[in-house]
Amino acid sequence: MNAPTAELPVVVIGAGPAGLAAAAHLVDRGLTPLVLEAGPAAGTTVREWSHVRLFSTWAEVVDPAAEKLLAPTGWTRPDPAAYPSGGDWAEQYLQPLADALGDRVRLGATVTGVSRAGRDRIVDADREAQPFVVHISDADGREERIVARAVIDASGTWTTPSPAGADGLPALGEKAAADHITYRIPDLEDPAVRARYVGRRTAVIGSGASAFTALVHLAELAKSDDGAGSKALWVLRRGISGSTFGGGTADQLPARGALGLAAKAAVDEGHADAVTGFRAETIERRADGRLVLAGEDGRRLEPVDEVIVLTGFRPDLSFLSEVRLNLDERLQAPVALAPLIDPNQHSCGTVYPHGHRELSHPEQDFYVVGMKSYGRAPTFLAMTGYEQVRSVVAAVAGDLEAADRVELILPETGVCGGAGLFDESEADTSGGGCCAPAPQLVQLGAPAAVTATAGAEEAPAGGCCSA
Repeated sequence: MNAPTAELPVVVIGAGPAGLAAAAHLVDRGLTPLVLEAGPAAGTTVREWSHVRLFSTWAEVVDPAAEKLLAPTGWTRPDPAAYPSGGDWAEQYLQPLADALGDRVRLGATVTGVSRAGRDRIVDADREAQPFVVHISDADGREERIVARAVIDASGTWTTPSPAGADGLPALGEKAAADHITYRIPDLEDPAVRARYVGRRTAVIGSGASAFTALVHLAELAKSDDGAGSKALWVLRRGISGSTFGGGTADQLPARGALGLAAKAAVDEGHADAVTGFRAETIERRADGRLVLAGEDGRRLEPVDEVIVLTGFRPDLSFLSEVRLNLDERLQAPVALAPLIDPNQHSCGTVYPHGHRELSHPEQDFYVVGMKSYGRAPTFLAMTGYEQVRSVVAAVAGDLEAADRVELILPETGVCGGAGLFDESEADTSGGGCCAPAPQLVQLGAPAAVTATAGAEEAPAGGCCSA
């Protein structure tokens, strides 16, 4: 890298957990970060799920370099054994970290494009010697062009949730029914939001931790003084087996195991009916305003009042069209990382800790980190993102020894099976791996609650390796 380019800042896209941690690591190495955040505050997307409690403790969601940067400010580290909510994480860690970074964080700056100076994605000549150019716009639509020595995209996937349609496209009628559909876990402590679900029948589509959380919250609503008539319908694209609810007491993240058990209890206690092997094709609005979900197999479920779609997220690659990326054709994750996280191949054990080599692209000094690096894969832990940015920043600084060093051990769930196995039974994974033989199908609640009858009108983030 020529001298003028080396003096430029490293642009970090997104002031979330991974982005701010990347900035802290850059500062620690004497490099200048410039964090561009589209929202009005640090951790804007985290604040949108402020009511949801993490299944990781404070010890697992504070980056070491960030803590080092915060220490001189008088910041008090929260109890390492406590479990923060999204709001706690934003207010007690992300905001103080952004404050410590000062004017190296720019709010209200939406990245609209990334490229090389004077080079579109076609041009080879002298490409790597050119700095990056990052185009942004502010809340008033004013445009600006920033020059950078490297770019770290930590923008996440929150703004691009996956639809209800099982084919990856919106179900027919999904857009027209948008006023009764949400793609987030609703905050039932908010009176206005609560009124939308109390006494209503709500479909929850999804099978990961977010779906578990929604089911638990709806069960608590049904048991509350004002919750009479509240009922959940859990819609799964695969069957229910012993691995459906995660690791339980065997999970090395106890709160994650407890969440799965609480979701199971919501079904067992009759607060939620489960429909398995259902792949939504159409969402029909009836004359009375209620919604009917119709499946690819012809089944039509009993009408519901609201639908919560929690089928995962996908990366927004629209502003990276002039950057040379090497992405897996299915997961939209870096090709070297994809085999480690592919839910179709997910097995027991841990996702191998990874860094700059797995995250690199043909565009030198450009990296996608954090949740976005996983593309469409469903599971991610903050500590994985922190290890990613530690390695990436070391590589940008030219310290390949540190960049190649592994400094992370991930927890295991203790359960086999993958999110890619969504049919009525799980694949047999006995005969190898870390876990017991493949779990057997289990019966939950009354038999009629488990599946819908063909033709009748009846009412994430899986796998054992969270990363």
